[in-house]
Amino acid sequence: MRAVVTGASSGIGRDMARYLSKLGYDLILVARDQEKLEKVKEELHKKGQNVDIYPVDLAEEESCITFHKTVQETYGTVDILINNAGFGLFGDFVQTDLDFEMNMVKTNVMAVHILTKLFLQDMQKVNQGRILNVGSVAGFLPGPLMATYYATKNYIYRLTESIQYELHKQKSKVVLSVLCPGPVGTNFNQVAKVKFNLKERSSEEIAKYAIDKLLKNKKVIVPGLDIKLARFFSKIVPDRILMIFSYLAQDKKR
Repeated sequence: MRAVVTGASSGIGRDMARYLSKLGYDLILVARDQEKLEKVKEELHKKGQNVDIYPVDLAEEESCITFHKTVQETYGTVDILINNAGFGLFGDFVQTDLDFEMNMVKTNVMAVHILTKLFLQDMQKVNQGRILNVGSVAGFLPGPLMATYYATKNYIYRLTESIQYELHKQKSKVVLSVLCPGPVGTNFNQVAKVKFNLKERSSEEIAKYAIDKLLKNKKVIVPGLDIKLARFFSKIVPDRILMIFSYLAQDKKR
């Protein structure tokens, strides 16, 4: 059994790699930070797992395509792909840095789109496999002060949901799921320069919960009663009210 995890050098991605290794999966880990990847590889090697690392900048289209080609030629069709790489940014839309935002859009959207398509095509040929796209509760909501980030997670949620239906109509055995957590205790807040006024969950808790649900073929994975309620209310509450909730739920990092 073999799994690919992007954004695997820290946070949820690293903890998903740890949990998958406990379940017996050989791992292909991807991130920009080679030094951190090496540390994760060393840790998991000590536990007897086969781990290969690829320091790749997934914000580059050609890098995504080349990475998939390398995986397919080296390992064949993998059993699991986890699209976890991504980050956010807090601030008024007119004031946030354009280059930073475009890099975020490429990482959060373009990379997930490309890798989902290419790995899904492989899995369809053998009619098996699982893909987990890491979204967010942000995917259910409008997001003032984090407009671009919320929009990217809306994209991931709707893309995954739509492909799920296509697979259902094709009677495919490939499983495509989306993880929609609330705030998680990772370095996300430091990068995004934001502080959420909501309870944070540990990345270890989220990683285990997500993979357990993925292996049970759960399509939309929502950890925590509070986030499940947020998803429920997003379906019945007017957007202008949700907008206020989103605005008040986050504050500039001090």
